Amino acid sequence: MESMDMKGVILAGGTGSRLMPLTKSINKHLLPVGGKPMIYWPISTLKELGIKNILIVTGGNHLGSFMEQLGDGEEFGVDLTYKIQSKPNGIAGGLKLAEQFVGKSLFATILGDNIFKNNIKELKEKSLEDVYCQRNSLVVLRQIQNPNRFGVAVLEKDKITKIVEKPKEFISPYAVTGLYFYPPNIFNIIEKLKPSKRGELEITDVNNRYIKENKLKYHVYDGFWSDAGTHASIQKCNREL
Repeated sequence: MESMDMKGVILAGGTGSRLMPLTKSINKHLLPVGGKPMIYWPISTLKELGIKNILIVTGGNHLGSFMEQLGDGEEFGVDLTYKIQSKPNGIAGGLKLAEQFVGKSLFATILGDNIFKNNIKELKEKSLEDVYCQRNSLVVLRQIQNPNRFGVAVLEKDKITKIVEKPKEFISPYAVTGLYFYPPNIFNIIEKLKPSKRGELEITDVNNRYIKENKLKYHVYDGFWSDAGTHASIQKCNREL
């Protein structure tokens, strides 16, 4: 199954505060991971999924650095465009900026610090057909020992019953990775969101809305996955890659 009509969005904003002082003068997504700038990995993941029309959302301070590093995407065999997220209002806030780019297409969005090493084709083959045919949304999960610094999905048989953002107690081994698939009606959901206590529009709130509508599917990924948002996780990625 081809993903020719699916677009891609990479969210590469944020201040990178957990990686200071490395991020004092450079966006964290341009830091080296596995011998490449971090942003190369999500571009590669989307390309493996058959997605070549990609929007990068980042902060205005570093837009020039991204464009100098990546250009229009020709080097990678993709078509890159850019959008500025002027305020740090969360993942869903960054996604809202992609509405015009997405139009009426289904799309994948990936956080710019998420590293998927292998088995992406399995995700494409086994999970995306339901998204295409039923216009569902889909989250990619990874079973890990310590999921509580991520959103955590509670599963019951073949359904997600809820997602809890950074639960204080262990509720499930399934971390929600930073790779999601959505139909264009997500922008109607984001429009009605209220900011969380930290002043952000939370992607967990979006996903729980889809759960209520029985429109959120999941895929449990079994390849190497890690975020690269902390010193420890970057070291983990470098050892693996």
